[in-house]
Amino acid sequence: MIHGERSNGKAHGVVNTKLEVVSKMLDLINYKSDINLSNIKVLEPSAGSGAFALEILKRLFESSKRFRFNFQDSLLNIHFCELDQNIAEELRSNIVNLLKELNPNSSFKNLHIYDFLRLEINEKFDLIVGNPPYVRSENIPQASKEIYQTMFKTFTHRSDLYIPFYEKALNLLNDNGSLSYVCSNRWLKNQYGENLRKLISNRYQVKSIIDLENAKIFEEDVLGYPAITTIVKSAKRLHSKYSEVFDLDTFLEFEQNDSNSVKLNLNSHNWFAYSYNGESYERFISKIEDQNFKVGIGVATGRDSIFISSSFIGKIEDELLIPIITSKGIKTSTIQWSGNFIINPFKINGDLINLDEFPLAKKYFLRNRKELSKRHVAKKDLSKYYKTIDKIHKNLVSQPKILLPDISSNRFIHVDEGNYYPHHNLYYITGGTYEQLRLLASILMSDFVYEQLLRIGNKMKGGYPRWQSQNIRKLRIPLLNAIPDSVKCSLLEAYDKNDLNKINSIITIEAIEAFEIKEGQGVLFDSQANYNI
Repeated sequence: MIHGERSNGKAHGVVNTKLEVVSKMLDLINYKSDINLSNIKVLEPSAGSGAFALEILKRLFESSKRFRFNFQDSLLNIHFCELDQNIAEELRSNIVNLLKELNPNSSFKNLHIYDFLRLEINEKFDLIVGNPPYVRSENIPQASKEIYQTMFKTFTHRSDLYIPFYEKALNLLNDNGSLSYVCSNRWLKNQYGENLRKLISNRYQVKSIIDLENAKIFEEDVLGYPAITTIVKSAKRLHSKYSEVFDLDTFLEFEQNDSNSVKLNLNSHNWFAYSYNGESYERFISKIEDQNFKVGIGVATGRDSIFISSSFIGKIEDELLIPIITSKGIKTSTIQWSGNFIINPFKINGDLINLDEFPLAKKYFLRNRKELSKRHVAKKDLSKYYKTIDKIHKNLVSQPKILLPDISSNRFIHVDEGNYYPHHNLYYITGGTYEQLRLLASILMSDFVYEQLLRIGNKMKGGYPRWQSQNIRKLRIPLLNAIPDSVKCSLLEAYDKNDLNKINSIITIEAIEAFEIKEGQGVLFDSQANYNI
């Protein structure tokens, strides 16, 4: 197995697409047997055992009969690549058997058993289609990873292997050629996809994105978060459409002119930039951190079972114990502290404590030294084996803070008055007073913000967005200092009652436009600045 074995025993990168999905994809990109396909040059860069390849050959043969062109000659326009030797041999056998049925005198020559990313290809293609491999960064062999990083500008950060599959394929398109992949949708919004989005925005046109995250389009159940993305090499500006399809049957009936589609903002490197009817309301809204708030993430220890417990009292020095809150503690409308404390191995200035000054903690850490030393953070300096992955800043406990879980179905946003330290599965917002944070929390609960979060962030199974720091920083909210006092009071009252309907009736674009902005009262913006997210 090229990239190792998944938990189900199958190879990383090998996920087969259902045949009806393949057929629909080829229909959507107009590779149909009722069209003359004789001169259409096609590439499938990760052909597997032939889901796309065999359907392409069938359609080409049907087209050759209808339009009376030479099938064998037209086969020279079709290229398939497959890296895995065993799978490639299966594909070869499937092609041979199919051609015996279609045209016994024909043969196929352009099967490349090689790494598509390293294969030298001197041709351009009108159509590149398929299902590129999904392989996370940590499962890509280091030697291959280093080679890909030198070859592809988009392969950065913790990129999945499908990222360079996009870049290479795009570079192989003819003018007006199309690339259509069914692939993970994660690159559309997250950090490791940013360079690919820039490349596409600058040199290509996105025709459509069909998000199939909740539709079962593969032969097995996988957390693939798939979307079908079609990109065209064209100087002509297209109306880039994004559509969500929630089940397989709906997709199989899908039409490109779907009225529920929304237009993507390709002028921004975040294609899901927030707008109402195509307009950005920069006079009335701004980012959270532009209003003197700070976004952060809680502490990661590397061994929660050692650093966090409810039984430390009397066993660890009191001054090292900090009450910690996790996502489990904010699942209801009130904060439910579990009684857990975290051992803080840091001084106020950020230096590690001297364990000789804390005999109880020293005894405890020595007892757990072997386990703690296995962590990557400890291997850097074994003398500091008792440090947590993240530094703990004790003064954060006493600060009022908004607590946001990574993933949650609970729409209520909690504000801690200053009692707890957040765990790493929580994001937090500090700055301003407790009342200002409650006001901000009420706004974050609104559909006005929630819809932004759904657009700019990745959704998990169940349709819940993620409160990741990178997404929180992109959110646009009303200028808090410009909100009339009477409106603030109404929002705070609705927040205290967890009245989402009331909050939504207040936080609308029309209401925000009506907020009076006076010099010295709100944040003033440079009208020439670019505030796209």
